[in-house]
Amino acid sequence: MAVDVAALVTRAREGDHRSVARLISLVENASPQLREVMAALTPHTGQAQFIGLTGSPGVGKSTTTGALLGDRVRMQDHATDRDVYIRSMGTRGHLGGLSWAAPQALRVLDAAGCEVVLVETVGVGQAEVEIASLADSTVVMLAPGMGDGIQAAKAGILEVADLYVVNKADREGADATIRDLRAMLTLGDKKAKEDWTPPIIKTIAAKGEGIDEVAAALDKHYAWLTSTGALEGRRRKRIADEIENLVVTNLREQVGDLRGGELLPDLAEQVMAGTTDPYAAADKIIATLERN
Repeated sequence: MAVDVAALVTRAREGDHRSVARLISLVENASPQLREVMAALTPHTGQAQFIGLTGSPGVGKSTTTGALLGDRVRMQDHATDRDVYIRSMGTRGHLGGLSWAAPQALRVLDAAGCEVVLVETVGVGQAEVEIASLADSTVVMLAPGMGDGIQAAKAGILEVADLYVVNKADREGADATIRDLRAMLTLGDKKAKEDWTPPIIKTIAAKGEGIDEVAAALDKHYAWLTSTGALEGRRRKRIADEIENLVVTNLREQVGDLRGGELLPDLAEQVMAGTTDPYAAADKIIATLERN
């Protein structure tokens, strides 16, 4: 059923949670009106601060997210707060710990006037670096006794984190985790004085300890991004990546449509027979798509 997108966007910008939820649902379900939704939302975007939280399962991401929202710890306590909107999105098989519709959902929240948007991944081990492409600031969470230091090195998180949080710091091994992390950070490329150096902060999120320090570090990083022009660069790259993904997805769908015809099977047969090569076959498909 078609919806009045303009009215929905207006109500969302007025703070109506139901309208925000409806817009995100249209995004998640790849509604035929998705292009209309994005066209209506985009002029109102560019103001929200996006903060990503990632890390292995069990490190305390949800508890920390709840703590950052206010004095209370669990996110459920904030579900009815007028100025807080919480939405869970299934990954639907998409790798990287995020829903495929996350970029468009963030645009909905941005246009709706959300000042700060916290994006928490599901905790996906070595695939969790995708969050860095969506967030202005990326928080990587670790916990003692979980092998997170080695895991972080394998996942390439050292290159994407803006802030490290060692949660459950009251457990044995917290100081060792911090030492290991600092040692691994020294192995990276030497940074200039004006570059951002990710701080390492100890927290006990379940007790709310260290959360103020995390919030202060995030504010400091955002101020650095703004003053150096890095924020504009990150957001430009984010949008470029989003456009590229949409183009690639569209082309993949068009190529998939060719499977039902004769061209793609015929080209596959020619490659198998050695009468053409995969690159020449791909060029023929591209030429066909261009004509269409």
